[in-house]
Amino acid sequence: MTLESSKTLGGIGAILMFIGIFPYISYFGIVELIGAILVLTALYSLGNYYKDSGIFNNALYGIMAGIVGVVSAVAIGLAIVLPNIKDFLMTIFPSWNGDWSTISSLSGMTPNTSNIGIGDVIPFISAAIVIFVILWIFAIIATFFVRRSLVRLSAKTNVGLFSTAGLLLLIGAFLVIVVGLGLVLMWVAALILAIAFFKMKPTQQPPP
Repeated sequence: MTLESSKTLGGIGAILMFIGIFPYISYFGIVELIGAILVLTALYSLGNYYKDSGIFNNALYGIMAGIVGVVSAVAIGLAIVLPNIKDFLMTIFPSWNGDWSTISSLSGMTPNTSNIGIGDVIPFISAAIVIFVILWIFAIIATFFVRRSLVRLSAKTNVGLFSTAGLLLLIGAFLVIVVGLGLVLMWVAALILAIAFFKMKPTQQPPP
């Protein structure tokens, strides 16, 4: 893959990540996923072009950290919720016998929410908090590695916007707890990343 095709692939991928946030475009995250794959492919090619394996490896570590974070959050969340879901359903539907084979019968029952106390919902609130914290921590780890990848690419290409995009991603991950600000920064970072790819000069030669 040539430098020109790599920068085009990376630019298109970053644009897909940028526009994927909009409704009717995202298709349940598929557009963002395709964009991320294109960017990762471009980073692999550019790593080979500039003879710097860290460009791709750090990005790959970031992707792996994100996957581990999601899997861990889901597993721990289910471990907290599942032991309590049966009792919760029996509290809402007192006439249910607790037999999972008859779970479909709940659709014909009228829920009794007056039976719900704070103790009944604490496990679900706890699960939500634990899932958020795990995702937050792994998001920071993932963007840390992605930033390292983009900083190395910035040094090789002399395009400072790569480093800027990486920094915004990392800051955005830290500020995800302030949901609006963190996500906006990460969204802007995707646009800056696209611009950075397209600013690469086709005539650039790899270092000796």
